[in-house]
Amino acid sequence: MQTNYLQSVRQQFEYYKMLGERTFAQLKDEDLFWQYNPESNSIAVTVNHLWGNMLSRWTDFLTSDGEKEWRQRDAEFEDLIKTREQLIGKWNAGWDCLFTALDSVNEENFDTVIYIRNMGHTIIEAINRQLAHYAYHIGQIVYIGRMIRGSEWESLSIPKGESKAYNQKKFSQPKRKEHFTQEFLKGDEE
Repeated sequence: MQTNYLQSVRQQFEYYKMLGERTFAQLKDEDLFWQYNPESNSIAVTVNHLWGNMLSRWTDFLTSDGEKEWRQRDAEFEDLIKTREQLIGKWNAGWDCLFTALDSVNEENFDTVIYIRNMGHTIIEAINRQLAHYAYHIGQIVYIGRMIRGSEWESLSIPKGESKAYNQKKFSQPKRKEHFTQEFLKGDEE
């Protein structure tokens, strides 16, 4: 059960990471810094926040509170990232921290109580909390990318108006045990 959960949640995190990266790939450098209005966040600001959250939550995941004293959360919402390279660097650093922490979970420590802002969580609760948080923000990144690209947006899943053809194709194939996120990660969905 624990192994299945950890494998499943890892695939989900990889899926959301891939959605962000496929969005970045469709955008010009200046698009990463576009804001709908002064109160909204650009993709770069959202990535900066994800990076700060990931480092705070996943560094010493099993032994220290997920809200680190060194975290500067308010600064995460400032325009600190200035280039695509900085954006990709922070994006990868955050994800690397997350995946390293996930890899440290095993049968011996699976029952560890994880603290976030001094509130106890089971490992499953702590991981699910972060999965939902990251999906929320990556959805924002994808939506901003889609707004910027307009009719030139390349769908990250089943393109609009093509569900029927997709379903006919999938139902004509033999059933597979492969998980749906594995298909998306391999790029089989389009």
